[in-house]
Amino acid sequence: MSSSAETPGYDSGWSERRRGWPGERLPPSVRLWLPVVVSLLVQVPTTAFQLWRGRWGLPEGETPFDTRRWAEALPGPGESAPAAVAVLVLALAFVGPLSLIAARRFPGPVVMISAVAAAAPILILPTVVTPFAALAFAVVLGIVRGARIWVYASVALAWVGTIALAGLWGISFNPFRIAGTTFVLVLLMGAGEGLRRRREAILEHRRSADARRLTAEQRERMRIARELHDVLAHSLSQINVQAGVGLHLIDSQPQKAADALANIKSASKNALDEVRTVLGILRSDPAEPSSAPLAPEPDLAGLPALIDSFRAQGLGVAYVNLLEVESAAPAATQLALYRICQEALTNVLRHSRSHDASVYLGIDRGAYLLTVTDSGAPGERLPPVDPGGGLLGMRERAELLGGTLRAGPTESGGFLVEARLPLPGRAGQGERGNG
Repeated sequence: MSSSAETPGYDSGWSERRRGWPGERLPPSVRLWLPVVVSLLVQVPTTAFQLWRGRWGLPEGETPFDTRRWAEALPGPGESAPAAVAVLVLALAFVGPLSLIAARRFPGPVVMISAVAAAAPILILPTVVTPFAALAFAVVLGIVRGARIWVYASVALAWVGTIALAGLWGISFNPFRIAGTTFVLVLLMGAGEGLRRRREAILEHRRSADARRLTAEQRERMRIARELHDVLAHSLSQINVQAGVGLHLIDSQPQKAADALANIKSASKNALDEVRTVLGILRSDPAEPSSAPLAPEPDLAGLPALIDSFRAQGLGVAYVNLLEVESAAPAATQLALYRICQEALTNVLRHSRSHDASVYLGIDRGAYLLTVTDSGAPGERLPPVDPGGGLLGMRERAELLGGTLRAGPTESGGFLVEARLPLPGRAGQGERGNG
């Protein structure tokens, strides 16, 4: 059976409600008081009715509430029970239901109290059949809430102790009553175990759903961070460089300073346009067509313009493109190659002392190959580089498409970024070159 998370259009919230623990569909106050009220309505009237009808053997015309007999001792064999005993039995019918108020916080002690309250009347007045509805609720709730040892120990000790004491005191029970009661107790414990397993399965399902949701949210945050970084890092670096040029030349060469300001205006406009595009994609509903067309995403056809923008900032870039048909690459691959090239050149501009770089794009061993290399400063040897946000973003882009990315210093003191993205259906074909 497929998971709801994998079914398009599936309402996971409805699934949780449908599969949830039955009691969770009720308000908390109802869940608290329903077992109390039901067990009171079952136990107290039934017990009171049997006592009132004289089922325990009071003399004719005397009620169990006759206070004149409350202080009398327990009867001998064949004698009538005093009213005080009847009142005690009736009071025990209240104890179990009222103890259920604390069942959610103290399920173990409540099971023990309910078991004693259900067993005592059997020994006090064996002829009165008291329904143990409160004990039934306590057993199920105790097992479901993890008090299994309390349940098994309390029920076993109470029932076995009742049978043993009845034998010692000469009280005889119908074997069918013993068998029936034992069967019902076992049935209740089995029901509790079944509900416990279902509850644990539901909780595990929810934990898994929460983990999947957190993972999806984390992936989405990483995607947003990667897109915004790629969009803004290049433009802001360009703005920073041009602003420095403008400040340096504003007095001596005002025309070049004005050109730098124009470049800043153009770069900021491009950055705003790309940010709007990213935000539009993030806000759009994939199931509904957008009311306004979004700007096209960058592709390999835009690499020459991108490289020219770096040249305008004073970075000499040698560009070699050996792809015969750029448009043959999938759109996702073109976007990834464009962004990786953009970020790599931005890093050269921001972090390297080199004033030139080379970009190579081609096919090598069944994969699109992009390399961006700078020569570094003369005699400079770069230490190993810790991956920052830009390098991590480039690596994530490559790995999302099944490719790899390698970045690090070269023997000549420069820095190399090499990305390999697999060809669609052409793994293993081609050598470096035109492919």
